[in-house]
Amino acid sequence: MRVARLYGTGDIRVSDEAVPEPGPGERLVRVTAVGICGSDLHWWDQGGIGDAQISHPLVLGHEGAGVIMDGPRRGERVAIDPAIPCGVCRPCRDGYRNLCPRVRFAGHGRTDGAMREFMTWPDELLYPLPDELSDADGAVLEPLGVALHSYDLGHLPLGGTAAVIGCGPIGLLLIQVLRAAGARSVVAADPLAHRREAAAKFGADRVIDPAAGAADTLPEGAESGVDVAFEIAGTNDAVRLAIDAVRPGGRIVLAGIPDDDLTTFSASTARRKGLTMAMVRRMNEAYPRAISMAARGQVDLGPVVTHHFPLTDVAGAFSAANRRAGLKVIVEPFPATG
Repeated sequence: MRVARLYGTGDIRVSDEAVPEPGPGERLVRVTAVGICGSDLHWWDQGGIGDAQISHPLVLGHEGAGVIMDGPRRGERVAIDPAIPCGVCRPCRDGYRNLCPRVRFAGHGRTDGAMREFMTWPDELLYPLPDELSDADGAVLEPLGVALHSYDLGHLPLGGTAAVIGCGPIGLLLIQVLRAAGARSVVAADPLAHRREAAAKFGADRVIDPAAGAADTLPEGAESGVDVAFEIAGTNDAVRLAIDAVRPGGRIVLAGIPDDDLTTFSASTARRKGLTMAMVRRMNEAYPRAISMAARGQVDLGPVVTHHFPLTDVAGAFSAANRRAGLKVIVEPFPATG
């Protein structure tokens, strides 16, 4: 089978390897679609993410979908939950499996991800894809799960107001989640014009260039800011805009991953407003909700995908994603047929 491995910064190579053998409780999956995430770009462009650095040639990719090739579920189209928690630590027992300190995560550390033609994965982490969803949709369910988890951490009041700072795929999906949840007003900010245009199409009431400042994030008729501001950009400027945009007593949800593993902001502003901040760690038990919302049309996944690349041109796929010329880039090790 063909496999794409990252050997170092910007050095990703496609080679042939043996098809893996499933272990106990695992299934062999033919991978049909893999999304490139911002965290994948950290690995590709910087050789690591946060305090995790590449230590061996790594198969990237944690946004995946495919077809089960063995066992009683043979032929079933599935979305692949990338996180394998230990199940016995305190966070796992408390229901926070996304915070498991011993989690194995596809395309991170020493756990190979989905940018290969075949992979083995635990059966219980392979979620059936309904006919309404394409394979590419299946890959986008993971970022939708992150958007859902971000929304959960925001505790948006019923009919409340929100700002989304950063309109990449997760930000755009979050806008749709906020609309489905009944947000009264959603303001979106992004420096890229095509992403602002996409935010408007996905349901933002107003879109702004962050250079305009926090005054433009105020909902119509409001004097003191939004109830919740979601930062999905990973920059200090985005964090500062989120803090400026939210009302006193409001909440900030930080989902962006900074390049240098540091986030700085004015403590006095946040303190005077008495803000509550929440940090997003991937997602938590979100796949059933994400699948249901997408299958019922509450969230439209298709327009989030703007580029498709074969596995043989995975370097081109990463270059396109890094340029941020579009939205979600999908790599197709085994393109779906029919």
